[in-house]
Amino acid sequence: MKATFIGGGNMASALVGGLLKQGWSAQSLRVVEILPQAREALVRQYGVTATDMLPERFEDHETLVLAVKPQSLRGVARALQPRLGAQLVVSIAAGIRTRDLSRWLGGFERICRVMPNTPALVLAGVSALYAMPAVSGKEKQRAEAILAAVGSTLWLEHEELMDAVTAVSGSGPAYVFYFMEAVMEAAQSLGLTAEQARHLTLETFYGAACLARQSEESPALLRERVTSKGGTTERALQAMAARALKQSVSQAVEQAAERSRELGDELGQED
Repeated sequence: MKATFIGGGNMASALVGGLLKQGWSAQSLRVVEILPQAREALVRQYGVTATDMLPERFEDHETLVLAVKPQSLRGVARALQPRLGAQLVVSIAAGIRTRDLSRWLGGFERICRVMPNTPALVLAGVSALYAMPAVSGKEKQRAEAILAAVGSTLWLEHEELMDAVTAVSGSGPAYVFYFMEAVMEAAQSLGLTAEQARHLTLETFYGAACLARQSEESPALLRERVTSKGGTTERALQAMAARALKQSVSQAVEQAAERSRELGDELGQED
């Protein structure tokens, strides 16, 4: 297979690197990127072809990955419209709904929409995918293979669920980093050095995530097993419950989903 990436930022770079590790050849990948520094970095790091101009035709490049900023996608799509043939278009532009992208592409419907997240930069991401009805089974496999190069994948039957995905896994790393930040600050206030606080916090979060991922038990049960009656963990959890932390987190995720819906409306406005 051959693929062209439109946009050569961090996520595109992560996908290119992941595909090369999966056995794709550098000759099978091409990147279109307007920034010279980004192009040079891609060529230097991966040996792929990088250009600042869209080709007139994509020839045997069966897959186009749209990895530009959402605000730029409308203009990019209009430039792509006369150049498309039988390609599969995979969009990782946050918030852009397939019906809007299809309209900008002149009614083209072989489109997959993807919501990856930033752990893809270290090949530990999770990506949700949605395909328009015109996308074949083989094309869905092709899209999934590209995203699986940087982590796990999940297919959605209904595009409306992308707002929930955005709130949970798209924005989710920021929630984890925020909690890490709070724990590190508390650790330092208790007398640990910044280095000690960082090491203990990061290793604890990593270990807990690994345990939850490998266990068949729910996070709630794993939490209960750490919590001894009258112990230190119970005291900490009581303090969190008194401040309605769980309800606050739930409301925050709901707000993120609502903002995702708003952005979809704003970015996909009719011409």
